[in-house]
Amino acid sequence: MKKYLILLVMAVLMMSACGRPSSSSGSGSGDKTYTIRIAHLVPEEQSSHVAAVTFKEKLEKESDGRLKVELYPNGQLYGSDREAIEAVQLGNIEMTIPAVAPLASFNEKFMVFDLPFLFNNNEAAYKALDGELGQELMKDLEENNIKGLVFGENGFRHMSNNKGPIESPEDIAGQKFRTLENPLHTDTFKAFGANASPFAFGELYTALQQGTYDAMECPVSLYYTNKFYEVQDYLSMTGHVYAATALLMNNDFYNDLPEDLQKLVTEASEEYREEQRGLAQKQDVEFLNKLKENGMKVNELTDAQRDEFRDAASSVYDKYVERIGKDLVDKALEANN
Repeated sequence: MKKYLILLVMAVLMMSACGRPSSSSGSGSGDKTYTIRIAHLVPEEQSSHVAAVTFKEKLEKESDGRLKVELYPNGQLYGSDREAIEAVQLGNIEMTIPAVAPLASFNEKFMVFDLPFLFNNNEAAYKALDGELGQELMKDLEENNIKGLVFGENGFRHMSNNKGPIESPEDIAGQKFRTLENPLHTDTFKAFGANASPFAFGELYTALQQGTYDAMECPVSLYYTNKFYEVQDYLSMTGHVYAATALLMNNDFYNDLPEDLQKLVTEASEEYREEQRGLAQKQDVEFLNKLKENGMKVNELTDAQRDEFRDAASSVYDKYVERIGKDLVDKALEANN
């Protein structure tokens, strides 16, 4: 009986060894393929998608086909950035390229980038986003199972409506104003006197068309590529906030990639950032001219007019600086020096 038991144990051990996967079929496999689905809201013409095509081509080519990338623009999969971010967090898709503002729902520190009139120009924004401040916040996202790769650009945001040029807060007082899904953003427009509330970007055109909202704000590129000039007559170049985007990946998915593919994703992300920002700045010029050609009436603000908006927004700083963290706000403001 004892001899029989010994033979039985040996047989079980041999079977177990035969059934164990070999190291070559694990996450380090040289022939295993990984599919990356990227969902975002913007149309194919906009810079974020154009650069995403280059990102896709680089990953597929330089991984020798081990990485497959599928692009889903125009809100095909999710109607809002928040939904897409949650899908990445849960692993329902692998990547998204949202506006940064909705990230405040996952980490309040990200509200620092929505403080009105925070950055004087694009270069100051890049300095903050690519430096210690931005990288600290990207690292924090890993607690939400999100890998923050790089920041991209939507550009400075500007206001529009159908009633006339916006030259002071009084010009939007009482108007139904669509804001991003971010409490600081909404409070900013309430401070300007607007009847402000958040609304999903993917449904905004119809809401403006039907009169659910009177006014909105977004970067120049999105006014043109989403044809908002068809439902908004006046565009005022307020530049009230710099809008970044972010290239985000599910953190578990990233960590499961072999080391060489992680390195490739990081490298491709950095190249994406440079291409996308360059395209975004060119499109701002090109698309603003096209908005004018399509009948949108555009006005610039004087320094005095912009200061009036700054003064009106001071209550927002009073409310949010301590909540965000004065050290983070100071780091952002230092980027202007």
